[in-house]
This record gives sequence, structure tokens and C-alpha cells, in this order.
Amino acid sequence: MGRAKDIQVKVIPSKAANAFVKKFHYSGKVGGNSQLHFGCFLDGTLGGVMSFGPPMDKRKVLPLVVDSCGNPCLWNEMMELNRMAFSELLPRNSESRCMAIAFRLLKKNAKHIKWILSFSDGTQCGDGTIYRASGFSLTAVRESLSDLWLLPEALGGGVVHRIVIHAAPGSILGKMVLKKYGTRNIPMTKLAKDYGGVLMSGFQLRYIKILEKGLTLSCPELPYSAIDEAGAGMYKGEKITIAERQQAHEAKVSTKQPASSGKEGGAGPTHALNLKP
Repeated sequence: MGRAKDIQVKVIPSKAANAFVKKFHYSGKVGGNSQLHFGCFLDGTLGGVMSFGPPMDKRKVLPLVVDSCGNPCLWNEMMELNRMAFSELLPRNSESRCMAIAFRLLKKNAKHIKWILSFSDGTQCGDGTIYRASGFSLTAVRESLSDLWLLPEALGGGVVHRIVIHAAPGSILGKMVLKKYGTRNIPMTKLAKDYGGVLMSGFQLRYIKILEKGLTLSCPELPYSAIDEAGAGMYKGEKITIAERQQAHEAKVSTKQPASSGKEGGAGPTHALNLKP
């Protein structure tokens, strides 16, 4: 296996990116709003993809970052990292390195992009280990009691996020709900009751990375310890605290055991980004 420093990151077509995401992202689905895709190559082979685009509901998130006068950035001055998928081809620590390179490329070639938003799905996948390693600010740990809906087979199965139904203009499920009820803003509890399926509980964590000096958060920045305090710790779909992971890592180091490709090693198929089918 090659080294993380040998990885090359470059923009790739959406067709190639989406095919990779469908194969390696935990959801098996692409981000509907993705517009910019970075491919991560090792020895010429695609081993990872990072997809960026506008958030589903940009009006709610624009005020989270402000300039020195307290004014939020413009509509085109931020993006959401809404898919990150890596295969076992890439070595350990590849995610944070690739993200750092992507941000440098944005600063050089898309200087109007001033900050990055992303969410971590602590209901099915992870609490954002990659984001913390990459210097993102944790700005929210929210319990999610009815955001994710495990659809019945009659609706195609899989999992859908509330915002896809309520806010995504091209959502087939959103159109179905609008036609039946005359509005998209139907509580997920009612939809699950009417159509079947299961509402999933867990946490959603919000992270922000500021790329331009002079900008600041307008919302509180939470210490990473807030994740364990809220009981939101999750890694690769398993509930586990950050403290427990650290203890396991220290135990391996103290006994000089090599890191495996499981919980502490390897890039692995990506299991730690927000779910927005």
C-alpha cells in the first residue's frame, strides 16, 4: 500500500464521482446537490471522492459565519461537503490529507468560497472523527428523533432524511407528500404512521471549517468533549465514546500492537458523513 503523501487530488467529472460514491459511501446514494467533485488517486487509481455543493436549506446556515462587521457571507461564498467516500485502496490518514489538499485547491482556484459546512450522521455512521482531525469546529450536537425514516419496501426501502422530503425541490418522495397532503411540511411521525417504516433515533453533528481569515462563527463553538457528554459518540455505525476509542488506541500503543484496518486503521469504506439521499 502506498503512503498518504503520495495521493493526488484533482477535480473529476460527476459521472465518475457518483459511481464511486454509490459503491463506497455507507448510504449508497449520491448527494443530490453535489456540484464539485474531488477525486483522490493513488498510483493513478481512484480511491476516494469528496463532493461539494450548496446545502439543502442555505438560508438557515448562512448566518452561522460572519465577517468583522457581523454580516453573513453571500450565497455563493460557502459550500457543504455533502459526500466523502474512501475505499481500502488508500492508506491510513488519507481522509484528512485529501481534505487539506482540497481546501488548498479551493483557496487557490475558487477564492470566493470562504467556509465549508458538513454534517456527521451519528445515527447510523459516525460522529465526525475526520472533521476533528482536519480542524473543523463543532457547532451543534443535536438529538435526532425523527429526522431519518427507514422506508417500507412499498416506497423502495432505504433511509431518507427529513429535509429531502421537506425542502429538496426534486425529491420524488417530497412530491408524493405534497400531492397527498397539499404541503411538504408533514411531521415524519405522521408519514411513518401512514406509510409504515421506522423512524430512527440518534444524533446529528454540525461542523464548520472557515477558510478565509477575518471570518468568525456567530454560533457557539462546542468542545469536542460535548459529543461524549451528549452520548453521541459513534464510529463506523457502532456506539462508542471518543474516550473509549482513545483508551483503545493508547492500549495498542503501550503494548506495541500494530493498528488493524478496522476501528483504528485504514481509510476503509467511508462510514462518517451526513445522510441526504
